[in-house]
Amino acid sequence: MTEHVLAAIDGSQFAEGVCDYAAWASLALDAPLSFVHVVDNHSGAPEEQNLSGSLRFGAREKLMEELSALDEQRARVNREQGKLMLEAARARAVEDGVSSPTTRQLNGTLVETLVELEKDVRLLVVGKRGETAHQASGHLGANLERVVREMHRPILMVPKAFQRPEKVLIAFDGSQTARKGVEMLARSPLFAGATCHVLIVGAETAEHRSELAWALNTLREAGHHAEGAIRAGEVDDALQAYEQESGIDLLVMGAYGHSRIRHLLVGSTTTTMLRSSRIPVLILR
Repeated sequence: MTEHVLAAIDGSQFAEGVCDYAAWASLALDAPLSFVHVVDNHSGAPEEQNLSGSLRFGAREKLMEELSALDEQRARVNREQGKLMLEAARARAVEDGVSSPTTRQLNGTLVETLVELEKDVRLLVVGKRGETAHQASGHLGANLERVVREMHRPILMVPKAFQRPEKVLIAFDGSQTARKGVEMLARSPLFAGATCHVLIVGAETAEHRSELAWALNTLREAGHHAEGAIRAGEVDDALQAYEQESGIDLLVMGAYGHSRIRHLLVGSTTTTMLRSSRIPVLILR
């Protein structure tokens, strides 16, 4: 099966951004686009609620039946809402120029469903938060870190409004995996015509200058206008400062072994950064 761009949508304010970034990626990569909506029918089950043991048996049994009926009704409503969202997403993608985007509605938990689908995924596009801002199970915002940890495909986490990336920043640490990330960035049609920035966070040593020079040369040889810098400080602070100074439209990060940047992908820092960033973040795997 042809690898496709997969966009996970829900009823959040990020859904339109997900649609537009997914359409942009699909067209740039010349890859089919598929939208998925996951319905979790197991969250908030009646038997998990705290019911009073002081109720008479008959009253408690009746209450349980009513709660079960409400839960079934809620599941039907969620499915119907999901179908409407998928149809709206498909129509928006067609308006953006994508031919024949497909839609799927699946039952299950979000992360496990995405992992099951990943073998056919070239790029996963998700919003930075789900339907609610709180940490409710089953919503994208509650699962950001798990998605990053468990998926083995590139993940693009996007804000509410689409802006075509013209200035792209890659966080670079000189490792072999990081070099593969630069090479991927250099040849990807996703960033054709974009100015590529490279940032190394650390002391300005001869080794870092050599690593930066390699990254810039690789990007320039591929036809990109490339700029770069070496900055001291904490990784997340340095990245955010550089983003603002240079007007960066998209941040590229990778799973870089046990480097300082890798720490962003295994702790709370990455979740905070992904949620607070004003620009899309592409995690390369």
